[in-house]
Parts: sequence; C-alpha cells; structure tokens
Amino acid sequence: MTFRNDVRQGIAILADDLTSAGDGAAPFRQAGHDARILLTTTASVPRHAVGVSAVDLGSRVLDEEAAASRMWRAARLFAGSELLFKTVDSTLRGHVAAEVRAAWAGSQKRAVVIAPAFPAEGRVTVKGVQYVRGVPVHESDYARDPVHPVRCSDLAMLFPEAVLSQPDRAAELPELIGNGDLIVYSAAEDGDLDRLVAAVPRLDEVLWVGSPGLAAALARRCARATGSTASLPAPARRPLIVVGSTNPATRRQLVKLHTRVDVQGVTVDVDPAPAVETLRGLTAPILTLQTPDERHTPQTAQVLARSQAAVVQALTEDHAVDALVITGGETATTVLQPLGATGIDLLDEPEPGVVRGSLIGRLRLPVLIKAGGFGDDAMLLRLCHLIRHPLDPGEHT
Repeated sequence: MTFRNDVRQGIAILADDLTSAGDGAAPFRQAGHDARILLTTTASVPRHAVGVSAVDLGSRVLDEEAAASRMWRAARLFAGSELLFKTVDSTLRGHVAAEVRAAWAGSQKRAVVIAPAFPAEGRVTVKGVQYVRGVPVHESDYARDPVHPVRCSDLAMLFPEAVLSQPDRAAELPELIGNGDLIVYSAAEDGDLDRLVAAVPRLDEVLWVGSPGLAAALARRCARATGSTASLPAPARRPLIVVGSTNPATRRQLVKLHTRVDVQGVTVDVDPAPAVETLRGLTAPILTLQTPDERHTPQTAQVLARSQAAVVQALTEDHAVDALVITGGETATTVLQPLGATGIDLLDEPEPGVVRGSLIGRLRLPVLIKAGGFGDDAMLLRLCHLIRHPLDPGEHT
C-alpha cells in the first residue's frame, strides 16, 4: 500500500485516552509522517488530516454505552482513512469489546484484526490470552486498578465470534479478511506482528486494533522515504512534573526523582490554592505536583485531577513553569484542556510509553506524557533531563 501526499485522510488513530493516542501515533512519527494528537472531537475531518491524526476520544472514563457511541461516531467520521487504527490498552483495560464492535460498525471495514501484544514491555498474546510479564492480565496488578480493573484475559471470551490466528498461520489472513471475520492474532515478539502486517495485501480493508506493538509494525510497513523535519524544543528552565497515576511503577519513579536535591514538590488536595502558594514559594529548578499515594475512587480521582489542573493553569499562566512532564492519560487530558490546548504536535517517542511534543494552542509549551505503568525506576529522572537538555538525550545522574 502506498501513501500519497495529496490524500486528505491519511492515517487515523482512535484512542480511548491521551497516552494511547500518543503511543499509537508516535511510531508513525518516527517512520517519517507528520503526526498530531487531537484533544477534542469534531463534526468533520480536520483540514490538516494528512499524515497522522490521533484522536483522544476520552472514552475510557465513560460508561460502556456512551463509550461505544462516541467510538462509532469517530469511526464513521474517519472511515475514509487509508489506514484506520483503533488503540486498545495492552493490559485490556477499558471498554475493549464494546468499542471494537462500535468502531467496526461505524467504519464498515471489511474485517477486524485484533493484536494487543506489546512485546517490548512484556505484554504478549498466547492462544488468545493476554499476559503481562508471564502473568495473565486479570491476575496482575491491573486487576486491582481502582478505575479500570481487568476482569478477563481471554480475548476469545471477550469476542466469542473471533477466529484465532497466530504467526505460523499468517498465510490464512487474506482469506479470513475476505470472509469479513473478526480475527484475534497472537504474538510474542515484534517479528510476529511484522508477519501479520506483511500478510495483509490491503491495509485499508481492515480495522486494525492493537497497542503500540501493532502500531510500530504498521508504521514500519508504511514508512516514508523522506520524513518530516521538526526542530527540538528550547531547553526548559523550570519544568513541572505532574503525577496523577497511582500505578506503583510511577510512584517508584517519583520517589527516585525526589532523591535529587534540585527537586521540590507538593501533594495536591481537593483545594488547589495551598499547592499553588507552596509551589510559587519553592526555589528548586524542578517542581513536582502529585496526588496522594493511595489509590482513589473514580470520583475522588476526578476531583484531584481537576485540582491538579487548576494548579498547572495558575503556574503556566504566570510563567512560573515553562514545560510539563505528565504521567497518566486521564491526568494529561484533564490538565491540558484548561490551558486552551486543542492538541499536541508530536516530535518523537523517546522511550516506550512516552511521547514528546508541543502543545497546540495559546501556550506552545513543550510537553512529555508518560503512560502510568511504563518504565523503570529512573524514568522520571531521564525525562527531566530530556526536557531540560533536549540536545543531550543521555541520562542525567
């Protein structure tokens, strides 16, 4: 399949939260395509929808019926895309089955291929069952997620109508797609996903469903010979690290970050005013704003996210900070919208689960967004160094 520069609707990515939108678009950006995340849905295809448009539908926080309805409308809107990719979380959080069926109905694509494996992060699919580092996802930490607990690891249970496929049977895929099947594809390594994509003659006949692993395989097939060029952002003088995710990986990263003497921060409460006052009085070159460590009910999490958003808005508008590092897709969406941001122009994916770009809107702030469950304990240290020293990607120790 070739991509032409004059195609109005190049590649569309439909995501249920902001980090999924970034994870889906970043491999295409690396493969030479212009790419941006859209933080709001529209009634028509955006005029700039050449290249990659990754739409954050925010459907993960909705109830199942509302999520499916929003996904159906978006899939219908972008049905003419040369490549239509619906992201799913590699741990199967969210309204996976309902959203996939809605996207298929809205797009009217001939067939669906579901391949949620993300081997680089230890998320693999074996005989239709999803694992995280050898543990079925419904038995992992993600089963205890306070907002989106995972109850089922078996995609054949989520999709009883599915035809199961795997790398040694990839040659069967054209026939299955011709039959209009919903196909669940197992994969344990990146090469398995490459075999999947290579076996499909026409990418535009399929609704592709997967995580960053499948996005990267599709991007490798659709790579541009001459890519887009984008300049690195200016070094940040004073970044703000906003931590809303309560995932244990992110909390360990925050503890590690606070071992540095040039980092100071506060824990936000339901009233943002004390956090604003405290942060304005701190002198460290790196500031942090976190929610309490304990897991919260969905209602409390929303209140705390709105409080964080108010703090970020106050500090950015008076130029007390000049760059943002945000963990958690729902946190990022809640924080960015009050800033007047309508999207993010993507620069690259410096690490798995991390996207770097600049806000689209009245505040052209550089931003790094990290998925909550990704990265080793030193990841926030590296991201702070990256946003302060964009020309030097090495770890700052």
